[in-house]
Amino acid sequence: MTTSKKELRLYYKNLRAAFSENVIEEKSLAIANSLIQLPIWDKTYYHVFLPIVEQKEIDTEFILHLLSGKDKEIVISKSDFETREMTHFLLTDNTKIKKNEYNIPEPVNGLPVPVENIEVVFVPLLAFDVFGNRIGYGKGFYDNFLAKCKPETIKIGLSFFESVKQIDDVFESDIKLDYCVTPEKIYTFK
Repeated sequence: MTTSKKELRLYYKNLRAAFSENVIEEKSLAIANSLIQLPIWDKTYYHVFLPIVEQKEIDTEFILHLLSGKDKEIVISKSDFETREMTHFLLTDNTKIKKNEYNIPEPVNGLPVPVENIEVVFVPLLAFDVFGNRIGYGKGFYDNFLAKCKPETIKIGLSFFESVKQIDDVFESDIKLDYCVTPEKIYTFK
């Protein structure tokens, strides 16, 4: 199998599209349960993506419950499609969530959180390799965001699928993951 970003993106989008709601729920729960084993629970600010249900992304509801049960500060984002930048907000009981034109659930309002406060980022992706390189949708939102994070910010990919051997067309500017968690396994890249 070729391993260009474009081909891997299409391949894994199609694989994921075949998943039923039950499969997504089971795999998402397995990922959340594995996260408990990571050495990340001494931090305060955790950034979590809210899934695009129509794209059959990982359901992060289980992770949100885990974080609130541990009394962590949960950060969610709003995307600006002109600048490809994300702004970050604290998720509270009063946060109103609304889907944007791309079906991404986003906060309507809230308390802004500076990117330098964020200590752990759960990163959505379509595929990743054994070196910690990831493939998203190709819009660069997470690359821009992760580039602004402090070097010690922990980046954790979440994937329904196991790693590929190598992604061929990786750029030097691509930010590598520290971990990737799948329903079966935890990959460590540090």
